[in-house]
Amino acid sequence: MAASSIPAGGSIDGSMLDDIIGRLLYGGRANEGKQVQLSETEIRHICVEARRIFLSQPNLLQLRAPINVCGDIHGQYVDLIRLFERGGFPPTSSYLFLGDYVDRGKQSLETICLLLAYKIKYPDKFFLLRGNHEDAKVNRVYGFYDECKRRFNVRLWKTFSDCFNCLPVAAVVDEKIFCMHGGLSPELDSLSRIEEIKRPTEIPDSGLLCDLLWSDPDPKIQGWGLSDRGVACTFGVDKLVEFLDKNNLELICRGHQVVEDGYEFFGQRRLVTIFSAPNYCGEFDNAGAFLNIDESLLCSFELLKALDSKARKTVGTRVSDNASTSSQSLSNLSKAISKKLPRFGSG
Repeated sequence: MAASSIPAGGSIDGSMLDDIIGRLLYGGRANEGKQVQLSETEIRHICVEARRIFLSQPNLLQLRAPINVCGDIHGQYVDLIRLFERGGFPPTSSYLFLGDYVDRGKQSLETICLLLAYKIKYPDKFFLLRGNHEDAKVNRVYGFYDECKRRFNVRLWKTFSDCFNCLPVAAVVDEKIFCMHGGLSPELDSLSRIEEIKRPTEIPDSGLLCDLLWSDPDPKIQGWGLSDRGVACTFGVDKLVEFLDKNNLELICRGHQVVEDGYEFFGQRRLVTIFSAPNYCGEFDNAGAFLNIDESLLCSFELLKALDSKARKTVGTRVSDNASTSSQSLSNLSKAISKKLPRFGSG
């Protein structure tokens, strides 16, 4: 399909945005690796408009269930389409993505363009947080820069960087479920600290913003530790429980780490890591998953199995056979602390 024309000084109207989304979805249902034909002007306008919307909304988003919470995508565009097939395409379902949209996968451009386009189309139903790969220092090295340069030019990569610098960094669902890409920080004593982070901003090498995007839970320690990543920190169960109880929260949802089943609990089931890229980089035999939170705050996981090359060619036509395995209810994990929110008990 040919790219639609947007005047150099113009903006994306509704019909143009629908055309862009349509082309992206068509390409995602085609064979893996098929590049979607978007013009540089179209992509620039997507970035500029998304940037404006990000800055118009808080750095700490206050969201309401029902909502699907999704982990890392990393340029695995076909798997992103499968995720929407399973969870419902916007605006049928609301979404919160936890970051790491680009790098490592084959189609970072299609991935981020579709996500930004949906953000523009449905700004109050579709939400994107910043991951550690939405950082020029990181995606300069791990693939996104090279993809932009090969398919367009370095100027477009810089336009994406300007957009990434405006992404929000955390969200709270119904005042109980705290979401970010990485984890906790010694500098995060209350949620109000997040609201004090100014945007646009690059990600510093240390401090609160760095930790929110880079830190990891560690079952082997108490307190705070040094990360093997060489940046940010690790935190033990004690710091997790202390923070949640102090801030009247029940659960942390975060991404940032590959986990075999697509999700993995930590700390008396009060933290869950969600990873939404199955067969990550073609090297891990992991499932992908996303978390569905319903109106009563009942949580369940939807799983995405890795597809072989033959199955990938049928995305959009045989997705019910290939895209998902099961939904596992969490309601039986422990006794509910209220009629609305199941407590994630010990285990």
